[in-house]
Amino acid sequence: MLNAIQPGSRVTLHYTLSLVDNTVVDSTREGEPITFLIGSGMLIEMLEKYLVGLHTGEQRRFEISAAQNQLPASADAIQIMARSDFPAGLAIESGQVLGFVMPSGEEVPGLIVSVSGAEVTVDFSHPLAGRDIIFDVEILAVESV
Repeated sequence: MLNAIQPGSRVTLHYTLSLVDNTVVDSTREGEPITFLIGSGMLIEMLEKYLVGLHTGEQRRFEISAAQNQLPASADAIQIMARSDFPAGLAIESGQVLGFVMPSGEEVPGLIVSVSGAEVTVDFSHPLAGRDIIFDVEILAVESV
């Protein structure tokens, strides 16, 4: 009998995370699969819950609405920055996602909301917050630990 994925399982899988317009946000399909423990925080908790109960060899496609994705957009995460804070030659446009290095050295994504004159409005909410997404998975291995 194959093990079903449950909290604490070690799972190896390939996945593609995309928007409903088929824009790929992240994928392991062109490289190595990922292996992680369910509950370790390596994969967004909201995505992990869709894996529980699946078995080795299963392939699934989950369409997850913005209301279901549990990644909150936050007005507090919107920052207005000076255009001079960005490299002079960098073309900045609404809709771009750029990496920003925090004082801790951690890089976080920011969505450019608008660019007007000397100001750039950046949303540091999770990039998938408020978005309908598609989560395609292929379970390669499930181990109880």
